[in-house]
Amino acid sequence: MGTETRRITVPFAGAGAGTAPMTWAQLGIWKTMVRTGINMNIGGTVPMPPGTTVEEMQTLLRYLVSRHQSLRTRLRFHPDGAAEQVLSEAGELTLELVDADDPAAAAEEVRARYAAQAFDYEREWPVRMAVVRGGGAVTHVVLMYCHLAVDGFGIEAIVRDMANLDPATGEATAPVDALTPFETAAKQAGPSGRRAAEKSLRHWEHVLRDIPERRLGTSDDPREPRYWELILRSPAMHRALPGIAQRTGIGPGYILLAAYAVALFRRTGRNPSVAQLVVSNRFRPGCGDSVSQLAQLSLCSIDVAGVPFDEAVRRAFTAATSAFMHGYYDPAGLDALVARVAQERPGLEYDIIVNDRMGVMAGADAIADGGPVAPTTTRWSRKVDSLDAVLNISFDAAPDAVEVTVCADTHRLSPAGIEALAWEIERVTTFSEDAVEIAGASSTQG
Repeated sequence: MGTETRRITVPFAGAGAGTAPMTWAQLGIWKTMVRTGINMNIGGTVPMPPGTTVEEMQTLLRYLVSRHQSLRTRLRFHPDGAAEQVLSEAGELTLELVDADDPAAAAEEVRARYAAQAFDYEREWPVRMAVVRGGGAVTHVVLMYCHLAVDGFGIEAIVRDMANLDPATGEATAPVDALTPFETAAKQAGPSGRRAAEKSLRHWEHVLRDIPERRLGTSDDPREPRYWELILRSPAMHRALPGIAQRTGIGPGYILLAAYAVALFRRTGRNPSVAQLVVSNRFRPGCGDSVSQLAQLSLCSIDVAGVPFDEAVRRAFTAATSAFMHGYYDPAGLDALVARVAQERPGLEYDIIVNDRMGVMAGADAIADGGPVAPTTTRWSRKVDSLDAVLNISFDAAPDAVEVTVCADTHRLSPAGIEALAWEIERVTTFSEDAVEIAGASSTQG
């Protein structure tokens, strides 16, 4: 495939400059990145409509970085290893322009390169952009952000803010009406921030003292690389979820959380089931449209023993709602709490993450009961040496299906156990009206 790349310098300038402590969410992501060695870059490829010009993309990049302080903020490291935010008023970015015979393949190559390469956190601006052309026409734009600058909801805020760009002048048509990372750091250091952190850590301590120790056993089939990922694509779950939601009055994300909790209990015999949930914190004042990193993890515990699935769903809703209200804390305070509790409970294990990325289930309401359902498929995906948890489960909406991604430490859960857990999540969801109570399933582990 023939490709040619050139680089265009894009200057920017915006209001504000100075230094500030890292926010709690930034610090949490940073600690995970350091511990695991995973860069956690976030972004992707966007197919562009015919007629899009390179000049329009230059204007867009200049607008976004000039307007949003997080996109012109880097880190400064102190001799003790601590880091702080450094906001610059002006600077220059490099926009890559890629001409390719196969623009879709070229865009994917750029995306993979951007995703794999860690940012230079002290010197590189936290956004990378490439425009890909085929036959002289713009076909794709690749955008990748440093996860310290934005989370997934921050990217959604960026997309919404594009509507405020005047294409004729390149200027904004409305002021920014959301907290900046510097403002967030200041609020977290104040009395209200300290109260919120203390409340969240009390929740964490309560759950940490309640959950069973040594949740997962030892695998009889450990592998290298150590962490294996399986993706189960289930049209049957897509078919089942609307009915469960109608029956319980509870949304799909909570239903899937309950399915995970029941499936884990069935596979391990350990109750209650525990999960760390991703908390957006976007419900907090000034945070809804903030282009920044605000997401933190919060812990929930779901007692599913001996209850019908609908009751498990209701308990998952209650537990998750409590977790969402308590995902706002200083990670250093959490580290101290965990260390203290772990001394008293040496088998403490809570590093299981469940991430609901479903969004809107396209087409779910249009599926009629009783018709044929496409078969469920599974495939092994990445195999890596490091992961942010011993078990990480994600739920994604796909066309006419739910995708369940299970990634786990094969030294704790064998490849067969990973696959069995994924299938059990589907079985729990699709047979949720079965009268057999949850505790009746036999406990096995791969």
